[in-house]
Amino acid sequence: MEKLINEFSFGLFFWQLLIFIGLIFLLKKYAWKPILNAVDERENSIKEALFSADKARKEMESLNEDNQRIIKEARAQKELLLKEARKTSSIIIEEAKQEAKITADNLIKSAKESIESEKRAAVQELKGQVADIAIQMAEKVLHSELDNKEKQNELIERLLKETKL
Repeated sequence: MEKLINEFSFGLFFWQLLIFIGLIFLLKKYAWKPILNAVDERENSIKEALFSADKARKEMESLNEDNQRIIKEARAQKELLLKEARKTSSIIIEEAKQEAKITADNLIKSAKESIESEKRAAVQELKGQVADIAIQMAEKVLHSELDNKEKQNELIERLLKETKL
């Protein structure tokens, strides 16, 4: 019996092996190829996705570098504009100071000339008034002295003595 069991086992083994090989052949022909193709497609799509992601990352880095460069240029341009604005404002302030100084000097000069002119006019008027007063006083003195005949003669004689011919 043992022999029969061994032969049966060997026969069973043979048929199981034959079915297994046939099954592998059928799976290979009809199932594995589509499965392997699907796996290959999936692998390729993953590789493409990774490649696209890497490419996108590199583009983002490039864009970030460009953005940083543009920001630096903008800051430099802003600093340049601020520097020019400060320079222009200081020039405008200096010009305004000079113009104000010139205007003030002209006003002072004009005021001094006006004061001098008014002073001369006042002095002339004062001289005229003093002369009028002196003449009026001289007239009064002469009238008082010339009322008397003797005083008139004395005045004439004295004037003659004082005057040198």
